[in-house]
Amino acid sequence: MGAAEERLDAGWVRAWCEREGAVVVRATDESHRATAALVDLTPIPSDLTTLYWVLAEARLPDGRSVHPPATVAALFCEHGEVEIPGEQPALIFATTAEGRACALSGSGRVWQATSPSANGQFDLLASSLRDFLEIRR
Repeated sequence: MGAAEERLDAGWVRAWCEREGAVVVRATDESHRATAALVDLTPIPSDLTTLYWVLAEARLPDGRSVHPPATVAALFCEHGEVEIPGEQPALIFATTAEGRACALSGSGRVWQATSPSANGQFDLLASSLRDFLEIRR
């Protein structure tokens, strides 16, 4: 199975939280409600739902941040879907240490803005959310 076909499961996310040294805020009833509201607002990739079932947000060792679901919903309301040809829908869900938006597309791939603007061009960063979480910089 290719990386883009490997879907996250809650057990893998819990194990990742334990081994990676990321600063993680575990999911709560409130973050679960925010995830449900996000799902109602827009179709989100299933891997993001799985991730938010385990954690509400994270700061990775290299400075990337996975936003809480309420922030993702607010960004969606402000910016809408990220326009990446052939990759709709794509949602901003994280930020690099340099402040560049990261978007997860419907295909499961993760894209990084080429500039600090969320309205600009995006380049492929990782073939899956799992690969994004495992990037070592």
